Amino acid sequence: MSSSITSDARLTADLAERFAVIALSHVTREFPHKADHVFTGLQDIGPHRTHHPIFYGSFDWHSCVHGYWTLATLLRRFPDMPSAPAIRALFASSLTPSKVSVELDYLSRPMSAGFERPYGWGWLLKLAAELRLHDDPAAFNAIAPLAGAFSDRFKSFLPRATYPLRAGVHSNTAFALRLAMDYAETCGDPLLAGLARVTATDWYSNDADCQAWEPSGDEFLSPALMEAECLRRMWPEDRFRDWFARFLPRTAQREPATLFTPATVSDRSDGKIAHLDGLNLSRAWCWRGIASALAEDDPARAAALESAEVHLASALPHVAGDYMGEHWLASFALLALEA
Repeated sequence: MSSSITSDARLTADLAERFAVIALSHVTREFPHKADHVFTGLQDIGPHRTHHPIFYGSFDWHSCVHGYWTLATLLRRFPDMPSAPAIRALFASSLTPSKVSVELDYLSRPMSAGFERPYGWGWLLKLAAELRLHDDPAAFNAIAPLAGAFSDRFKSFLPRATYPLRAGVHSNTAFALRLAMDYAETCGDPLLAGLARVTATDWYSNDADCQAWEPSGDEFLSPALMEAECLRRMWPEDRFRDWFARFLPRTAQREPATLFTPATVSDRSDGKIAHLDGLNLSRAWCWRGIASALAEDDPARAAALESAEVHLASALPHVAGDYMGEHWLASFALLALEA
């Protein structure tokens, strides 16, 4: 993919088609697969597709979910794209009430309470929020019960989650809340919206002068920028600006420098090291979101947009190539480009 990209880059029809081809190639690719599965007995042994007739591809359940989100977003944005018929056919055959019912049954297993918490929860809700925006309601209506189940899980879990998880990987709670908020507002779930807002405020509002000791060697999320983007999504603009000025007070000076420097990816065939391409893309997404809430004349805004440009340019050429990145990176590129 071309590395020519600027801070005002947006999704083009050509790039959308390339992303669609990538996603279509893996959302129904059954192997290799890494399962989040607890065996309680011999009865639990069997192909993962029997438990997950929709989200069995893309190496793991959550990547398959956001692969579907990628396709749904591209289809809405470019309904006449060359891959549109294939996407519609996939949704018609996969996003059905009967298959959703099997996915729901898996959640009712005694050892599935923590299944995909919180990353997969957030992404499933993000997918539902996207499908809610489509003219054809069939896919959203089919998946709505599954989204409701994950919303209920958030409502049960968040009051018990005394502390946030600040890691730069799947356990990051700021990322999950950020996605869940899109569902809560788009799909009309005020209880989840209120709980997400209160929880994020309790967890992060007192953070100040962030040192940003990152990245770690396998992160695909910035712990620092992710909580900022989470609060940017939760709060009114003026409140966020005041908090951000305390949280990263030297943004205009491009400090801490690590947040303005793309991570080096030494081996894209190594699934953990390849996470760092995702870090660069998700930082671009966060920086763009943060910049959108800052004043036009705030020098921190210019620094944020410049950093988004640099991070996008470093990672966008590597969305395709090795399957360890290819099965998920387009989703993060799409988040950044559409921010």
